[in-house]
Amino acid sequence: MAHPTQLGFQDAASPVMEELLNFHDHALMIVFLISVLVLYIIVAMVATKLTNKNILDSQEIEIIWTVLPAIILISIALPSLRILYLMDEINDPHLTIKAVGHQWYWSYEYTDYENLEFDSYMVPTQDLTPGQFRLLETDHRMVIPFNSPVRVMITAEDVLHSWAVPSMGIKLDAVPGRLNQTAFIASRPGVFYGQCSEICGANHSFMPIVVEAVPLEHFENWSYLMIKDA
Repeated sequence: MAHPTQLGFQDAASPVMEELLNFHDHALMIVFLISVLVLYIIVAMVATKLTNKNILDSQEIEIIWTVLPAIILISIALPSLRILYLMDEINDPHLTIKAVGHQWYWSYEYTDYENLEFDSYMVPTQDLTPGQFRLLETDHRMVIPFNSPVRVMITAEDVLHSWAVPSMGIKLDAVPGRLNQTAFIASRPGVFYGQCSEICGANHSFMPIVVEAVPLEHFENWSYLMIKDA
């Protein structure tokens, strides 16, 4: 998760987020090179009184500064389109979870199981135990098996919400009357935090998301206990 004074992204916990981080570095390097070139040209124009007559009227120069930006845009657009298609791919998910946004909590339904559904509320500050994070911890976590494709269907019951887990590279709106879906693979076990990312009312800041990725055997034991307790 994020830490104080952090400047970059959170560590990737899914293959899609790794692709997004690589694309960010790729695009940032292009922006850096363009900025250096523009800064050099500005400094050169201000610092010297010399003028090159070949630059004032030259078709070759005009061709270069027309074609070069087009090549740069293509080098950014192609990787971007690839990632967009990767984010939309949903191939044979092993588990489907329905996340429903309410004012102001989330509820989860594991549609592959009978009677496996629960509400997830933020843990109040006074009830936190050592090691838990204020405004981020919930009383029930969304537990998933890692290294397994998981599909999440997202909707809302009242107003617009947004289900977002940055380390997974996921942010999808929860719209009343509409069912949006996304898929991800947790590439490592761990606990990953997110929050509602759409202003949804007075307690918008108090409906966190906690995804816990565990080995398959632990997930099966957890699901059995949850169904038994229900």
